[in-house]
This record gives sequence, C-alpha cells and structure tokens, in this order.
Amino acid sequence: LSDSRQMDFISLRLFGGRMMMSANLGKGPASITSSVTINDGDWHTVSAKVSRRSMSVSVNALSPDSVTIKGNQLDVDSRLYLGGLPHTYTARRINVSSSFPGCVQFVSLNGAMLDLSQPYSQHDVTSCFTKDQTGSYFNGSGYAVLMHDGYKVGSDVSVSLEFRTSQSEGVFLGISSAKVDAIGLEMISGQVVFNMNNGAGRVSVRSVGQMLCDRRWHYLHARKTKHTLSLSVDGRSYTTPNPYPQSTSAETNNPVYLGGYPAGVKQNCLSISSRFRGCLRNVHLTKSHLSNALDPSSAHFLMGVVSNSCPVY
Repeated sequence: LSDSRQMDFISLRLFGGRMMMSANLGKGPASITSSVTINDGDWHTVSAKVSRRSMSVSVNALSPDSVTIKGNQLDVDSRLYLGGLPHTYTARRINVSSSFPGCVQFVSLNGAMLDLSQPYSQHDVTSCFTKDQTGSYFNGSGYAVLMHDGYKVGSDVSVSLEFRTSQSEGVFLGISSAKVDAIGLEMISGQVVFNMNNGAGRVSVRSVGQMLCDRRWHYLHARKTKHTLSLSVDGRSYTTPNPYPQSTSAETNNPVYLGGYPAGVKQNCLSISSRFRGCLRNVHLTKSHLSNALDPSSAHFLMGVVSNSCPVY
C-alpha cells in the first residue's frame, strides 16, 4: 500500500526466510523483521500492525516483534498489491524486487476479509497445490521466454531436462531464427522428438517405446553435433546422422521458448504449437563446458507457469 509519491507506504515481504515489514507514515521509514523463519513449506499465520508510534509483526500468534515509528497516520491510495508489483510500477522508495513464490490465503485488512477470487486485476496467479514438489508447473495456456537477448545454437549444443505430463502433445523448447536455422524439442503422440535445421533441411530423431505421457518423471538429453542428432530418454538412446554434411551449424541468435511460444513467433523446428501441460525441472542448455540453467523464475516473460512449485498427483 502506498500513496502516488510513495511518501507514505507499508510493505510486507519475505526476506532471508523471515517476514519483513517496512512502513513510512510521512516522517521517515522504519522496518522490522520477524524472529521466526517461515520458508519451510508449512502454513504460517502472520499479523502485521501499524499505529501512530509503533509497528509490529507476529508469526503464528507468538509474541510480536515491534519497533517505534514516527508520524501520525498512513495516507495511502485505495489499491492494495498482493504477491508482487506490476512491471510498470516504479518502486522508488519501496524495496520490492520480486514476486512472492508461494501460497497466500485468508487475507484481511483492518478486520475485513479480502475476496481473493475477484481481484481488480491479476497476472500469473494460479491456485495453490494441496501437495507440491520441486519443479515448474505449466498449465497448458502459456510459456516462458528466456535469454531474450538471443542464444546462439551453433554446431554443437545439448538440452537436458526432466518432465512429467499426462498430455500426449506439447512443446518443450524452441530456438529459431527468422530463416530456417533452428532446434526444437517436443512431445508428439506420447514420444519425444528432437529436430534441428542447419540451413539445408530439417533432421529429426524420435524416441520409441512406451508412452511417456504417464504422469511419471522422465529424463531426457538431446544433443546436436555437426554430423549427428542424438536423443536419450530414461537411458535409452536414439541417433540420426546429419544427411547434409556441408551444413553443420544452426545460426540462431534468438530467445529460448520453454513450454510453448506466442502465436506470432515462427518456430522452424517445431511441428506442433500445443503448449506443454505438466511439470519441468532441471532444464539446461549446454555448449562445450558452459551450461545455462533455464529457470522460469528468472524468465523475461512468463505466462501460465508456476515457476517454483509442481503438484503431486
């Protein structure tokens, strides 16, 4: 909560595993951090209060931590941001650097319960999972954009990731130039397909065997070299030679799309446009000895993705 100039404000955020409260009643800022850590995956009840001379934070109904504050009253606009701030919001005095990666319920302001099902607006907010595990959940409606400044595939690159899905089709990853050079990793008819185009034509390698859309975790490693395209799924390997020996490098300098891609973006090495629905984790792009972890929580753009949590079926 704040006024338009952020002279008066109040913020509540997770900092170092503890609840941190900051406020300014117009006479100077004050902050306090809870003595109880709350980043343990369990539910916690937090109560934060501001009065004319003090402010306090209590966790799980324990004795509150408090500090004095100067000022008479909190003059703020009638808009409350929950879980984060919009990208268009310039936080001049409010130190909020990232959105909250977790679950919030039963929020009340001055004793009045807020209806979280009917916000004025929302962005990248989904329902909480009853049980969760490590991974990023893609709900089938969106995607993540990483390395927005461009990734150069070149002659030798590999992609590794773990996935779990019940859908027989979906995009894992795509990197494509505006011409034809590209790589693409996708699920088609319950099998993993890895495609590349070095400029002379598309080359593909595909897994064979049991359907991989069985809600179990599977590990895949796809590698492109100058003369070979290889794929390994749960330890079973598949290889296809490059039939165009004169063409060995995919000349790209484009973003990495994870889980899908926008309708207006061309992907030359993806056969489908179905967005991935399921969980991904430990996604890496590796070239020579340089490995880039593709973490959706640091994506340039994110839609329909819960970056830090995956439901347990």
